[in-house]
Amino acid sequence: MNYASFTAADGSSTWGVIVDARAYDLGPTGLNLAATLRAAIEQGIFGSLGEEFRTAPARPEADIEFLPAITNPGKIICIGVNYRSHQTETGNAVLQQEQKAPTVFTRFADSQMGHLQPALMPASSSKFDYEGEMALVIGKEGFHVSEEDAFDHVAGYAAYNDFSVRDWQVATTQWTPGKNFPSTGGFGPYLVPAVDLGDVDDLILETRVNGDVRQKASVADLYFTIPQLIAYVTGFTRLSPGDVIITGTPGGVGVFMTPSGLLKEGDVVEVEITGLGVLRNTVVRSD
Repeated sequence: MNYASFTAADGSSTWGVIVDARAYDLGPTGLNLAATLRAAIEQGIFGSLGEEFRTAPARPEADIEFLPAITNPGKIICIGVNYRSHQTETGNAVLQQEQKAPTVFTRFADSQMGHLQPALMPASSSKFDYEGEMALVIGKEGFHVSEEDAFDHVAGYAAYNDFSVRDWQVATTQWTPGKNFPSTGGFGPYLVPAVDLGDVDDLILETRVNGDVRQKASVADLYFTIPQLIAYVTGFTRLSPGDVIITGTPGGVGVFMTPSGLLKEGDVVEVEITGLGVLRNTVVRSD
C-alpha cells in the first residue's frame, strides 16, 4: 500500500493512502487516525491498515499537493559515495578496498520538498546536480542495533533526490552547505511498507533528466548494505520512528559527465525505484 503526506482540501497538512489513483485522508482532516505519517509509524498504524481506509474522505490523486513523505523527521542521515560506480566516477575507487566506515552527512528537514514540487536552483550557484537515492524510514527506536536485527527497525522505503549544490558542497571538506539549500531534498511520492516489498536488493533505481536515463543500478550494488548502515549509524546516535537514512547514489551524476550534465532551469528530474513509484521535480531558479 502506498502511504503519502499531502495537503488537505483546506490547505493544511495531512496524510493517508493512495489507492487506485485516489488519496484517502487518514489525518486530522479525515479519519484522524494520527496527526502525521510519522505519528502513524510511532503508533503502529503504518503498514497495518485493513479496508477501513475506504471510509475516509477521498480525492483524486491528481488533485492533491504532495508533501515530503515524512514532513517532520527528527533526523535525516545521508550516506555519501555508497555505490561502487559512484566511487569510481568521483576518482575515489580506492575506497572500494580501503573504506572501513560509511561517509555520513546530514540534511535538515526544512530543506525537503514533495513530489511535483519545484527543485530550487540557488541564485548563488551555477552547479546544480541530481542524486537519485533510496531512503529508508525507521519504524522503532534503536541504539547499537546489530546487523542481524537491522531490518526489524525499518518501517518502509521511498525514492529520494538529494539535489546538490556542487560549488557549495566542495568549497570545503564538509558537504553540509551544499546539501541543505531550501527545496533541494525531494522525498516521495510514496512511503511503502517494508513488508510490501520483499527483498530490497531486487529493487532497481533509475534517474532520468528530461527522459534521458542518467543513473541505473540495483540496490544490491550498495557498498555498505542497509543492515551495515543501520548498525553503523545507531553506533553513534539513537534513531527514532520517522527518522530517515538516505542510502547513497549510483554513478551517473551530472558533474562527472562529459560534456557536463549539470541541471538547468526547466529540467525535469525523475527518480524511479521498483515498487516505490516515480518522484518527479522540475528545476526552477530561485531568487
